Amino acid sequence: MLIRALTLDLDDTLWPVWPTIIRAEETLHAWLAEHAPRTAQRYPIAAMRQLRDRIANERPEIAHDFTEQRRLTLLHALRDSGEDATLVEPAYEVFIAARNVVDLYPEAGAALEQLAARYPIGALTNGNADLVRIGIDRHFTFHIGAREHGVPKPHVSIFQAACQRLALAPEQVLHVGDDPELDVIGAQGAGMRTAWINREGARWQWSPREPDYTVRSLDELVQQLGCETPATQGSP
Repeated sequence: MLIRALTLDLDDTLWPVWPTIIRAEETLHAWLAEHAPRTAQRYPIAAMRQLRDRIANERPEIAHDFTEQRRLTLLHALRDSGEDATLVEPAYEVFIAARNVVDLYPEAGAALEQLAARYPIGALTNGNADLVRIGIDRHFTFHIGAREHGVPKPHVSIFQAACQRLALAPEQVLHVGDDPELDVIGAQGAGMRTAWINREGARWQWSPREPDYTVRSLDELVQQLGCETPATQGSP
């Protein structure tokens, strides 16, 4: 059946996520050093990560909600250090603003333009990236995050919700993402077609059913879907 729309993962599909997270954590730590110095001293970056992991393990009901995990981590760290708990929100704002300063993969901007010219695109993510802050919201018709939906990928329901938003049958929607289990296997479970962004050139080994498309980059997917604009077709 003809592909009529796309859903697109964000972190590690459009930009590398860990450099972004590391930079955001460093920015937050510098802010805490100025505004909550005892917290910064008691919880350097590594300790803050360990605290966040502990809270995530202790609160499985918010496993899908990275925003709430961060806020609770900050609340615990501030209280444990004897500092003002009302600093949670400004501290979180410092973190999330830095978390949404991303470095797109070199081909991602142009590829998004070309894909969005052909298909409606929905963002489908477990993370807390903000399309408006990043400046790419114009390419997307909607955004579904695990926090808002209530469960994360690879749960079938989040993919089904995206298809419902598009008013299309699952087999008419291509999900594009980097993670074999969260993106490919999850979307396959919902009956969607899949494109695996395999930047490292790994061999598929996660299930008997391979992705419909396996590409090294988004511009390769653009080519395979025939979304190239006349200016890019045939260019060296």
